[in-house]
Amino acid sequence: MKSSDILKKLLSDHYDGDPWIDVTISQTFKKISTEQALKKIDNLNSIWQIVNHMISWRETLLSRVKDESITVPDNNFIKEIEDTSEKSWGRTLKRFKKSQMDIISFLSDSKDKVLDKVSSASGYTYYELIQAILQHDAYHLGQIVLILKLINGMKNKKLI
Repeated sequence: MKSSDILKKLLSDHYDGDPWIDVTISQTFKKISTEQALKKIDNLNSIWQIVNHMISWRETLLSRVKDESITVPDNNFIKEIEDTSEKSWGRTLKRFKKSQMDIISFLSDSKDKVLDKVSSASGYTYYELIQAILQHDAYHLGQIVLILKLINGMKNKKLI
């Protein structure tokens, strides 16, 4: 199996397939209401802020594989949510899905040799950048699942 096919499988499984971690991004997102996405516990970022952060890094990856230089802001793509409507949460989820389709499309359109190319914008190979997104997504998916459990546990105990 080609490296690009392996990466596509891993990304697809992690998004809405059968990943080794038994938790997918899309199934987790379906469980999150707008209210839950906005909820902050102590000084933790909200789920919505984390999802936006994930999207921004995915979009940064897509820019970097086009050799476009992206400066990471001091806030590391974590900022307050301005439009807190249900429609806005829906747009956020669609934006995540679009980033997924764009990464899969890049891999589908690329030959394996391109994965060895070093991005002039980052100094990493395209392969390393895509692996980093997989790791980044898994890390933040764990945070989201934990925050959602905390929110649901707090509701059950009438603490919120």
